[in-house]
Amino acid sequence: MTTSPHSDKVHAGQAMYGPWTLPLYDLMAFKINCRFLFRVPVSEVVAMFDRNVSPEHLDLGVGTGYFLDNCRTHPGQSITLADLNEHSLRHAARRLARFDVTTVRANALEPLPLSEATFGSASMNFLLHCIPGSIREKAKVLDHVAACVRPGGRLFGATVLTQGVPVGTAARVNFRMWNKRGLMNNSEDSLEDLRTELAARFPDHKLTVHGCGALFEAEIP
Repeated sequence: MTTSPHSDKVHAGQAMYGPWTLPLYDLMAFKINCRFLFRVPVSEVVAMFDRNVSPEHLDLGVGTGYFLDNCRTHPGQSITLADLNEHSLRHAARRLARFDVTTVRANALEPLPLSEATFGSASMNFLLHCIPGSIREKAKVLDHVAACVRPGGRLFGATVLTQGVPVGTAARVNFRMWNKRGLMNNSEDSLEDLRTELAARFPDHKLTVHGCGALFEAEIP
């Protein structure tokens, strides 16, 4: 098994998600951070899931399973949850137990232990800003996820940027602190780089900015 040069930072970025913090995650991430710091309407992210999710869906970087729980998915939905953090996998799987759920422990910076071209859609929501490196370096995650989706399928997600987007004073102070602690790794993440990396892979894609957040949707060629 190959080991990423950013392996320690990858583990640091997901270490905060534990049994005691996950019950508070939705409140902190979506009711407070998205609304007041990032200025990303949670309703826009839910709508993105509604537009793109398919009956065979892969979710990478699962958090608490909030968006799959709140979007209008089909009752027979088959969902594969992939994450490095076992606590997040268990938490999200319990939340989504009404669906056919499979969990896979995986490092997003490495090829995913899943069959190629298996899924009709894949999401990577608020994941890239937790992964170390610049957008140009971490864009390999797009390749790893896209490899698991059938041609014509959908890949989509959201991330928080620090360059090329409006970043308020409170957000900038928190980004500096979170990057120093390794909870986020977006100090070099720019809108221009994200646009470039998406365009290099997906001729048909859409990139929308809300505050300092970027929502992206793409068709697998």
